[in-house]
Amino acid sequence: MSVVEISGVSKRFGATTALEGIELEIGEREFVSLIGPSGCGKSTLLRIIGDLIDPSGGKIVVNGKTARQARKDRDYGIIFQDPVLYDWRTVAKNVALPLEMARWPRQKRMARVQTMLELVELTGFENHRPWQLSGGMQQRVSIARALSFDPALLLMDEPFGALDEMTRERLNMELLRIWAASGSTVTATTREEPRFFELVTQVREALHLGHDLERAAPTTSQQAGA
Repeated sequence: MSVVEISGVSKRFGATTALEGIELEIGEREFVSLIGPSGCGKSTLLRIIGDLIDPSGGKIVVNGKTARQARKDRDYGIIFQDPVLYDWRTVAKNVALPLEMARWPRQKRMARVQTMLELVELTGFENHRPWQLSGGMQQRVSIARALSFDPALLLMDEPFGALDEMTRERLNMELLRIWAASGSTVTATTREEPRFFELVTQVREALHLGHDLERAAPTTSQQAGA
């Protein structure tokens, strides 16, 4: 089953063409990476999938719905490069925010928060404030919050790009563990191809403006595991 279907999508900003004729299908429980240099349109495509901006043309279906309806139904979570956390709320209350907005009962809400903090290995930090955490820990709080309502799709726009190389490498591997445990479909953007992308189910490379995102050749590790 396809979670995301993109057909002939284009995006123009005035006289500038950011995307043209994009075709992409993302299956259930896949981890898809959109790889390319800054300015190639990968973040624009991610924002179109997430209904943060409208396409200039083409069609997008998310979880069998329009992108707008999927957003209203909370079918996906979004994580940006910089953690968007509220300093006046504890870690637990930051994770619980979308559940509060969805009017989950308090007991059910807090049980879910605890499960999410265990998933991202932040048990014991429930009452900390964001400013008391490292950048990597803050981003893990963002991941826990985005997954709290069990979305079908997780969108990540260079989620570790602002972190140092050692922290980024560690979180890349943690992300694979979280993805495997959560069961969500993941679509992420990046400017480079770190080692963990050898393990993902698909790697898409933005070759250059005006061309479709193409499937990269399987790596040795992918072929061995097939």
